[in-house]
Amino acid sequence: MRHLFVSFFAFSLLLSPLQAASVIFIHPDGAGVAAWQAGRFLFAGPDGTLNWDKLPHVGIYRGHMEDCLTASSNGGATAHAYGIKAAVAGFGSDGVKAGRPTAASGKEMSLMHEALEGGLRTALINSGSIIEPGTAAFVASVAKRSENEEIALQVIESGVDVILSGGEQWLLPEGVEGRHGKGLRKDGRDLIALAKEKGYTVVFNRGELLAVPAGTRKLLGVFAAAHTFNDMTPADLEKAGLPTFSESAPTIAEMTAKTLELLSGSHFFAVIEEEGTDNFGNFNNARGVFDALKRADDAFGVVLDYIAKEPDTFLITAADSVAGNFDVIGLTASPKAAALVASGRDENGAPFGFDAGGAPFVAAPDKAGKRHAFVVSWGTKHDSSGGIVARAAGKGAEAVAGTVDNSRIYSLMREALFDKK
Repeated sequence: MRHLFVSFFAFSLLLSPLQAASVIFIHPDGAGVAAWQAGRFLFAGPDGTLNWDKLPHVGIYRGHMEDCLTASSNGGATAHAYGIKAAVAGFGSDGVKAGRPTAASGKEMSLMHEALEGGLRTALINSGSIIEPGTAAFVASVAKRSENEEIALQVIESGVDVILSGGEQWLLPEGVEGRHGKGLRKDGRDLIALAKEKGYTVVFNRGELLAVPAGTRKLLGVFAAAHTFNDMTPADLEKAGLPTFSESAPTIAEMTAKTLELLSGSHFFAVIEEEGTDNFGNFNNARGVFDALKRADDAFGVVLDYIAKEPDTFLITAADSVAGNFDVIGLTASPKAAALVASGRDENGAPFGFDAGGAPFVAAPDKAGKRHAFVVSWGTKHDSSGGIVARAAGKGAEAVAGTVDNSRIYSLMREALFDKK
């Protein structure tokens, strides 16, 4: 549907050097510095190193919106995709204000649209639903975030080569039984059938994804009815007897590895989001956040290994807000600490997040071999504007330094992708 002709801008891209770098943007939604430090405590120890720590270039992220100091997921994604100060309600639609290159249709393009028109390979990967804005806003423009049917349609019709996520419910007609549940589309359209007509191979679980042969050009992965995780409070998860993440769905690292296998050898742009870090934070589910962080960190490891073999690759990462105002309180072996744990909250009433069974988390050993207990401190069930950093590795990563505005994420990626300084 989008762009029957190549615009003058896109034509100029075809004539200009395209050997700058392939670009990978990883968006661990809702994960600020405190969450990553807590992940380091738990998985590597306070003196240890996560894959996230191995990204050598760092800039302080500025995430305010056009009309609010705290970003929404859709407004933040619009800033990343279009390079503008988007409104909180924006979902790709604010791109019309940006003065960005236009397609022959006259519609302004996101960076993903530029990549598509420039002939690059492309990918959108999300552990959440296909309608999640962290990836969808790169190809979908709607007036309201609630326009789920239209968002899913625009993603499928975008022409992106690899699309991996949940969200089957928005791909099937209402009441039609799919692999993961019933469809919710009231327009009667079967977007999975449409994807097949467009040449996509369609897979529905981890085993099917891992079996996709090299050389596959178009791939749609649909791994859950909604998200590939169960975003609930710890109590509700326990009551339902559900794991934090679906056991049949691939992890974000597995999705990333397969995508790089399919795109390797080409010039590409991939946007990857771990959505669980955000949703579990908004439910104040500390265990869920840690499980999602580990999956995101494994994805960083996959990409860093890829960069070691393919150095003409630029990796950049940032969140756009902090879910739940996540922070950590270390515990000593003292009566006061024991009393705090027993109460489940601090003196000001802020609730604590615990591990299984209501016990404090225990960090991996430090360099002296000691293990320390801690709890997560929750400040809200909303998003906050807490400490966020942009980090980068690979070709051109030294450009990430000082302060990095959310709109600058776009230009950093575009400069790397198209060698346009």
